[in-house]
Amino acid sequence: MSTATIIGSTGLIGSHILDLLQHDNAFDKIRLLVRRPLTINDTKVEVIVIDFNNYDQYKAGIAGSNAVFCTVGTTQNKVKGNKAAYRKVDFDIPVNAAKLCAETGCEQFLLVSSVGANSRSNNFYIKLKGEVEDEVKKANVSSTHIFRPSMLLGHRKQEFRLAERIFQPMMKVLAFIIPTKWKAVKATDVAKAMVAAAKNNQPGLHIHEYREIIHLAGTVQ
Repeated sequence: MSTATIIGSTGLIGSHILDLLQHDNAFDKIRLLVRRPLTINDTKVEVIVIDFNNYDQYKAGIAGSNAVFCTVGTTQNKVKGNKAAYRKVDFDIPVNAAKLCAETGCEQFLLVSSVGANSRSNNFYIKLKGEVEDEVKKANVSSTHIFRPSMLLGHRKQEFRLAERIFQPMMKVLAFIIPTKWKAVKATDVAKAMVAAAKNNQPGLHIHEYREIIHLAGTVQ
């Protein structure tokens, strides 16, 4: 039996991954690692509530997975500007997930990062994403896929992000002058690309920016 585990299943990309996997036979079981109880009426889906700060709980949640999708992320508004709290979500959760994949023998780790990720950047967000990528690469999971989308297009069911509502229309209008890798991309396309990459199961480290995401998603430009 093949098991796909999703971290961040209630988010914009994670929710689309869940929907795709529920209607795909590539994985027999879908495991959701969550902070709070979640009701999903599907026998294929198992919801596991864990404390992501508890390494043993986290490890038990990932053990037995064939592929782990990590799409978790927070905002400065959610953590009220607390950079340490921000780091606990955007750094600790994905980095520990990659390490636990390696420890438990999970073959694939698929991560949502950000366009421009660079651990040497002076920008807090871009630097943090770069640091995450650096550590994820060190975990040496057999098949590691890092996705670097720019602005995500789509409607969030669980939260409201003002910046996205303001800039999404602008990104669409200005798409013709924006450098390719910085173009806005549909969250559904990122989800499709991640699922496609998991199904391909190619060993090695793979970095996917706009062009690669669109290609994997099978979207016609």
